[in-house]
Amino acid sequence: MKRTRIEIDGIPAIVWGEKSDKVYLFVHGKMSSKESAGGLAEIAEAKGYQTISFDLPQHGERTHEDRRCDIWNGMHDLSIIGDYAFSVWKEVSLYACSLGAYFCLNTYDKLDIKKCLFQSPIIDMEYLIKQMMIWYDISEERLYTEKEINTPIDIMSWKYYKYAKEHPISVWSIKTSILFAGKDTFQSTEVINDFADRFGCKLTVAENSDHPFMAQGDADIVDKWLLENL
Repeated sequence: MKRTRIEIDGIPAIVWGEKSDKVYLFVHGKMSSKESAGGLAEIAEAKGYQTISFDLPQHGERTHEDRRCDIWNGMHDLSIIGDYAFSVWKEVSLYACSLGAYFCLNTYDKLDIKKCLFQSPIIDMEYLIKQMMIWYDISEERLYTEKEINTPIDIMSWKYYKYAKEHPISVWSIKTSILFAGKDTFQSTEVINDFADRFGCKLTVAENSDHPFMAQGDADIVDKWLLENL
């Protein structure tokens, strides 16, 4: 499959597939990279789309950057990539996974995106941070006092928690399909169902899968979902 590495304002990116006037903008999740777009890109090309993927801060070719992969840097970079996509292609659709979906929800709510696919999306960051507080026995008071606390998953930040509390997702008008893992511990079924109901999303639940969709048989589940919803 044709793939061309480019840089967009210093952000490493890949354009996948033969030339088309339609594109899927691929936003990866935590501990992933632009190269993980390969599976989507193949299916998308068969349906007449190119794909553009890029590395979030501290991921892929940007692993050693000092800029954190947080909501502010994520929104900044997504704005740059989004502007580029709309300047090159006539029709832009969106795929985002996990943390990447949260960044998209905060950045792309006003863009004319044709359709959206969310895999294991982080819809409610406040919920996730509160779950982490329970997992690692960290009180809200301690987080407020210390401002930042290292955990096995990530650095917990009072500033980030405050942002999440003050910016719940209240607007999303893009036609959206969601693939959710029934055993996901980062978001609850209630959180996902509420989002899908509020914004009219098509929800597919893989009851026996975990958040990463990396166990045996999960690749087939993801491919089937992509084929049905692209």
